[in-house]
Formats: sequence, C-alpha cells, structure tokens
Amino acid sequence: MLGVIGMLILGLTWVERWRNIPFSKELGWILTGSFFLGQSFNYQSHNDIVLTVICALVFPLSFAVARWEYQANPSHRSALAWARGTVAFAGLPYLFIMYIPWLSVLAIWFVASQSALFLSFATGINIELGTTYVNTPQGRIPWEEWTGNRWFSMDFAGEYPFQTELLLNDGTMIGINFVLACTALQSMVLFVGAISCLELNWKVRIRALLLTVPLIHLLNVFRNAGLIWMHLTYTTWSFQGLSVFEFGHSYVARFVSLFAMFFMALLMFEIVPEMHRHILTLTRVQPKEQKNTQ
Repeated sequence: MLGVIGMLILGLTWVERWRNIPFSKELGWILTGSFFLGQSFNYQSHNDIVLTVICALVFPLSFAVARWEYQANPSHRSALAWARGTVAFAGLPYLFIMYIPWLSVLAIWFVASQSALFLSFATGINIELGTTYVNTPQGRIPWEEWTGNRWFSMDFAGEYPFQTELLLNDGTMIGINFVLACTALQSMVLFVGAISCLELNWKVRIRALLLTVPLIHLLNVFRNAGLIWMHLTYTTWSFQGLSVFEFGHSYVARFVSLFAMFFMALLMFEIVPEMHRHILTLTRVQPKEQKNTQ
C-alpha cells in the first residue's frame, strides 16, 4: 500500500503539475522509496544481492529527490514533474498486473509460449508449458485448483507467486519455471511511463512506444530462449556453486539487459530529445546548487 499511495500521489502531482500542492510531491517520493526499501528486504531473504542493493539505494535517493523538489527553482520543475510521472505511470501498471492473478498468469503464458516457440525454431528443441502453480501460505497449489480471488489477491508466499513449469515434449521437467519477472514487463512499463509523460505530440509518443515496447519483447524472448538452451546444453558447467542457468540469469543476462536498455535510451534521445534534456537536468543539477539560485 505504501507503493500504491506514493505512486498515486506522484501521478496526481504530475497531472496537476502546474499547481503547487504543499508537501505532496515530497510525500509521494518518500512513500515510494519506503516501498522499495521493503522490497529490498524481500530480495535479501531470497539471496538476490543485485536487486537487494538496487532497491535499498532507492530509499535514500527518494529523500534526496524529495529535498530537491522542495528547493527546486522553476527551471527544473518540468524535469522533476516528468520524473514523477515516469515513476507513477511505470510503477502503477506493474503493481496492477502483479496483484491481479489473471493478468500475471496470462502474461507468463504469453511470453513463455513465445520463448518456447523461438527455441524450437532456432534449435529444434521442443518445449511445452506444464502446470502453473500458485505459491500460497498453505503451500504450492496448481492454478486450476486454486480457490483464491483471481481478480485481486495479496495472499501469496515466496518471491514468485505464480510459476509455470517448462517441459520437454515427452513430459520431462527441465528444472526451469517461468515467472512474471521473465516477461520483461518492468522494462516495458518503464519506457511506457517515460515516453507517455513527455510534453510531445501524441503521434511522436505513439511512434516511440511502437519502436521500444515490441523491441524489448523480442529481445526478452531471445534472452529466455538462450538461457533455456544453455541450461539444457551445458548441464555440468558450474561457477562458484552456480549452474550455467543461475549464473546467466542472475548476472550475465542482467548485465546484457542493462546494456540493451542503455542503447535503447540513446535511441530514444534521438527520437524524443525532450527526454534527453530532462535526464541531463536531473543528473547535472544538485539540490545545493538550486538553493543558491533562488
């Protein structure tokens, strides 16, 4: 609820960006940062060092941005308003999908089936979708037998509430389950939020979205198929106790994904220069400098 309330406040202050509602922007940032702090403890309990560090760093950053909002002079308010809109309209849709079981499961099935199809086309290895499980406090239950609310639910356990098994065409389990994080929805909604909140003609925004979202999806399908292929091919490979899938998924794939996101951001700077200007403003200007210019 901290995340939802914080992002709703940020979204509202973006919609009413020409009005100055005292302390609302600052509260929105702090509540959103508190949500990410809670997420860091969740990732720590699952030994995910990368996401633990990233989410933990968001908390002090949210206080810094809140202070920045309080001290910002008019020349910087446009970039800060864009940042608020980006966080709100990227984060809220993802939380919306995360807590509506039908949307989560449909997203998993959609991307998993396309990843399996691409793997079959590229390598001849036929992969099928097996049982989808729901992780509840009472244990793991097949999706068909789960009696919980499929339109809104928070009654989950574990890091990944929904998991779909991947099987060979003879029914053999390959040891990989497909989860919501494998759909690249986080990356897609980030670009949707960043592009939608720009003060641009709607045709330019739609053109930018049509370029980024399908490309992210295709790259993610390629990534998923590659990880499955490595898992099935290099069965004895290990590094520091990590299998080839665990090492590739936790480190290599994330590094490659960040590089791809950076490359796409550079591409967006050419198509929508306003995004570039906002990012330069947010990265170059320090709060102390703003205070001195008032």
